[in-house]
Amino acid sequence: MVGSPDPVIIIHSLTQAIGAVRAAASAKRAIVLASASDAGGYVGPGWFGALVTAARQAVPEARFCAFLDCGDSVGAALAAIRAEVEGVIFTGRADVARRLSEIARQHRVRFETKRPAATLDLAEDFFASQEYIERRCGEFLG
Repeated sequence: MVGSPDPVIIIHSLTQAIGAVRAAASAKRAIVLASASDAGGYVGPGWFGALVTAARQAVPEARFCAFLDCGDSVGAALAAIRAEVEGVIFTGRADVARRLSEIARQHRVRFETKRPAATLDLAEDFFASQEYIERRCGEFLG
């Protein structure tokens, strides 16, 4: 993901995730969905994993990968890895990151140590409709 040419969209809800992946599918583009910074500590891997599964089911033709940002929380990152979420971002100490990276590899979880530069952060659109989110993302992906 670091240096990925695919646009990175920061999502905060299932409505946003589905709107973003629908826009990506319409534009025939791959995207990266990423949670808000440090979200692993407050939404947890269960919620994020269910969100990614629901988005894939809603738009099976969409091409995307998803990362749960755990900030520097070792516990959140380890929980996400053990839950086998698709991808984890951990920005803590390098020695800890090396150990977590090995555990992630064993669980087939993508592991990053840097937050991606966001193409679009949907934080201000938390209560927006899915149609609005799809249009807004489509503008960035067009």
